[in-house]
Formats: sequence, structure tokens, C-alpha cells
Amino acid sequence: MSIDFRNINTVWASILVETLKRLGLTTAIISPGSRSTPLTFAFATHPKIEAIPIIDERSAAFFALGIAKKNYHAVVIVCTSGTAAANFYPAIIEAKESRIPLLVLTADRPPELRNCHAGQTIEQVKLYGNYPNWQIELSLPSVELKRLEYLRQTVIYGWEKTTFPTPGPVHFNIPFRDPLPPIPQPETIALASKFPKKFFATVQPVLRTEYLPNYDLIELLKNQLKSQQGIIVAGLAQPEKPQEYCQAIAEISQTLNFPVLAEGLSPLRNYSQLNPYLISTYDLILRNQNLAEKLIPEIVLQIGELPTSKQLRSWLEVTNSHRLIIDKSDHNFDPLHGKTIHLRISVEQLAKILTPEIILNNSDINYLNLWCNYEAKVRENIDKKMAKVNQILEPKISWLISQTLPKTTPIFIANSMPVRDVEFFWVHNNSQIQPFFNRGANGIDGTLSTALGIAHRHQSSIMLTGDLALLHDTNGFLLRNKLVGHLTIILINNQGGGIFEMLPIAKFEPPFTEFFATPQDINFADLCKTYDVEHQNISSWKELQKLLNPLPSRGIRVLELQTNRQFDARWRLDNLDKFAADFSLFEN
Repeated sequence: MSIDFRNINTVWASILVETLKRLGLTTAIISPGSRSTPLTFAFATHPKIEAIPIIDERSAAFFALGIAKKNYHAVVIVCTSGTAAANFYPAIIEAKESRIPLLVLTADRPPELRNCHAGQTIEQVKLYGNYPNWQIELSLPSVELKRLEYLRQTVIYGWEKTTFPTPGPVHFNIPFRDPLPPIPQPETIALASKFPKKFFATVQPVLRTEYLPNYDLIELLKNQLKSQQGIIVAGLAQPEKPQEYCQAIAEISQTLNFPVLAEGLSPLRNYSQLNPYLISTYDLILRNQNLAEKLIPEIVLQIGELPTSKQLRSWLEVTNSHRLIIDKSDHNFDPLHGKTIHLRISVEQLAKILTPEIILNNSDINYLNLWCNYEAKVRENIDKKMAKVNQILEPKISWLISQTLPKTTPIFIANSMPVRDVEFFWVHNNSQIQPFFNRGANGIDGTLSTALGIAHRHQSSIMLTGDLALLHDTNGFLLRNKLVGHLTIILINNQGGGIFEMLPIAKFEPPFTEFFATPQDINFADLCKTYDVEHQNISSWKELQKLLNPLPSRGIRVLELQTNRQFDARWRLDNLDKFAADFSLFEN
């Protein structure tokens, strides 16, 4: 393991270089300079990378381009800060236009030395405009393990982006503080004795799995899926063909005997007849530390993005299990920076390959049964609790509508608390309901307008939203005369931002109420009247159920449920941890 533990910069730079070497890098072209000292030293002293010094950056970049053209393999170019980086630009343009892989590493001053005439400092972030396939400024070097894992996984993704989906240049801007040469620092020398021995275990040459012959991909999967205790984590998804998507995951689950932890913002929970190993209460199960420790997996098959659940993400981060991420896009779906390998294939393709005949199934049935038993018990606890709730309570809304809406109803779920209550409480069923959402940036912008677009010329649709998300886009009501079809808006009016009541900032008053909860006192009946939109206040669960099945065929309708955000937040805080708290329920 070629890691230089002499100081923070040498650890950072040597991990970057060692990661690249394990990914397949053979050649680095280096132009001299001071700020790039940690990078130059790491490349120049690595025994298995050819480091070639070239004084002129323009010539260096084109020389690297020639090597990459000949070898069909990315070459690294390194320079110091300032105008040195600008001299790489012509070769970067050529690499983009001729589709040649190139990894560009520009050293930089730290943020505090920018915009103050510190010398040899220019604006290097996005210096090359739109020409790189991908570009990023790395964080300042650190020896904190999570930051080193971030560095490793970011380098892996950047290397992959030099070739996929189209070869081209990738730019890393890398700031360094002093000391730049390998002057010893005691805190990093101490790191050597406790550094994880398997830190680079998942770093290997990137395989373009979509081009692999099936037998090669099968061997790859066999090697990765030898583990006996595995889970499938299926995150948010809006597949064009939801039944085929759910069927593929069900087939993989039953081939491997892995339970499926299914996000509420995916069609999986609404096709439960396909999958006997569906787990919908994972967030609540994992709140019980005894259960969480018993359920630690050896392998995680992650389908697309991770679910919303912070509880699940924290558990996966702590357990640090090996993860295979299945998605055919070129996105990086690993915000945890863990031990991951991205397989760029669709879940439907994977299901065709993972047949019982070719995958030796050594899975632990007892482990699978643990998950299924816990799911059944926690689901029973939730259902009993919800059945007794008579007052209008936010968490019960998601639980109830999952069992009420007509089959195949499209539902748009707004961000903040609605998406979380859906993940906590949406009951798995056979309704074939298709959820939609704006979770790309997770904002509340355009909530109403997006829901109207989904409803237009479609089956009668539902929107589940809080008051602030709706108020943020009331201009969407101007589309009422353009809508061909029907949208029912289930409005949870808790007079403010209910999600902030769940966060630590809620304890700080002031400024919590005014600046975070941002209470409003809008009369939604009057607002709807202004736009000539139907409005009804809902005072009972039976009334809500009656109005949701069947749905109208035309127009826009608002069904308002008035709730108390402080009470609902306390209810969640008091109850979420209790659904799986009684360990005696799970004894055999």
C-alpha cells in the first residue's frame, strides 16, 4: 500500500495516486510548480506509474493526448496553480472534440488565498467551461477517514467519467495548504498504525459492463455475490414500465433469497404480490439497535439511488458493507462514499443474467427470515396504532390513502414531510399505483405545476402536499383551464414548515418559529375561490376515503386537512422508535 503518512498533503496526494494506479493509470505527465508539489511527489515516487516531466504545459497536455490516443486509455496531466492551468486548455478542447480520455489535475491555492492578490492565483473552478465531461473542486486535504473515503470514491467516479458514457477530459481542481513538501506532522504519522488495511479493496479497473460478454459479467457477479447475508435496497424510481421494473427486482430477490428494502417513492410497494420478500418498515426496524446489529449484511445490491430514509443511510454508512450499485446511467449514486462498485446495467438486464442456473445460491435463509419476521411484526404494530387514531393526524394520511386510492392512480408526492411519511407508513399493496416526485434537487419549486402536468390527459390523479409547497406554486392554478383530466390535491395544512419541527433547530426559539417554521394564515377556501377551484375541508377519515374512491374525471379539487404541526412532530418523535422497540416481540 503506497501511502505516504508524513503529513496531511502527502496522505491526500498518495491516496489519490494509489487509487488511480489501481484503476489502471500507467502514465502521468507533470509540469513543474510549487503548489502541485504534493501531487508531483506522489506520482514521481510511485513505483508503478511512469511520471514524465515536461516544462511547457501546452506541450505536456498535447503529449499526454497523443499517448491516450494511441493506448485508448486515460493519461493524467498535472500542473501548478495560476496561468499554468490555462495552458492546458487547447488540448482539453481537442480531447473533448476527438473523444480522448484525459484526467486533468490542477493544483490550487486554498480559498483564503484567493481574490486577495496572493500571487499565482486565478479563478480555476470551471476554468475549462463546458469542455470537461465532468469537473469538480476537491475539498481541502484532511486525514479524517470519511474524507479519505470521499476522496477515494470521487477519484473512482472521475476516472470512470473519462471514458463513460463518451470518452473525454475530466478536471479535478485540487487546493492545498502548506506545508507542500513532505515535512512530517505528528498527527498523520500516528494515522499509519490505524489505517484500514482493506481501504483499497473495492478499487479495481472500471469495467464497461454494458459491453462485457455475458459470461464475463456472470463471472464478475458470481465473485461479488458469494456472500450469504445480502439485501437489495431499492430507492426512489419512476420507471417507464413499472410492472417490468418490479418484476425484475422480484426475480433477483427470489434468485438470491435477498429481502428487498423498498422505498415508498417507487412502485415496488404497490406490486407486492410479485415479491414475497418485500420490506417496507426498514426505517422503523433499524431504529432498534439490537435488530440493526443482527441485520448487518455482507453485501448490498443497491438499485439506483438510495432511499430517502436517513436511518437507513446512517446504518449503511456505519456497517460499511460492500455495495453493488445497479443503474445504467453514468451518475454517481454513492453519497456515502463507501465500498462500492457501479455496474452500468439496468435492473431488467441484471434479472435476465442472474438466473438460478448460473448463480450459486449460498444465501442465509435464516437471515432472510429475520427480515421478513420483523417486517410482519412492525407492520402489525403500525396498523394497530393507526387504526386507533381518530383525530386528523399527518402520519395517518399516507397510511390511509395507500389503502384507499383506485388502482393504478398516479400520485405526485411533494417534498419535505409528505415524502418521509410515505416512506414510514405507506402500506405495501397490489394497487399498481405509480408515485411521482421531484427528488432531483429535493426542492418545493413547481410542485402544483408538476402535478398538473402528470394529470394532464392521464388517469385522474392525486397530489399529496403540505401548505408551504402548495403556496410556493399557486400560479399553477392558472393552468386550470388547460388541464384535460382531473387532479385531487390532498392538502396537509399545518400552517408552516412541519419538517423543521423534527430538526434540532426547533429547540432554538427565537428564531425558529419566524425563520424556519414560517407560519402562514392563508384561508385556502378563499384562495381556491379566487382561482375557481373546488375546495373542501375534511374533518374525518371516512369523509376522506369516500372522496378518494372513486375520483372525479375533470377539474381541480382541494381536500384540506388541518393539522397541528407541533403535535404531529411530537407524535412522530414519540412513536417512530417504538414500533420495533419491544425486542421480546421478535424472540423465536
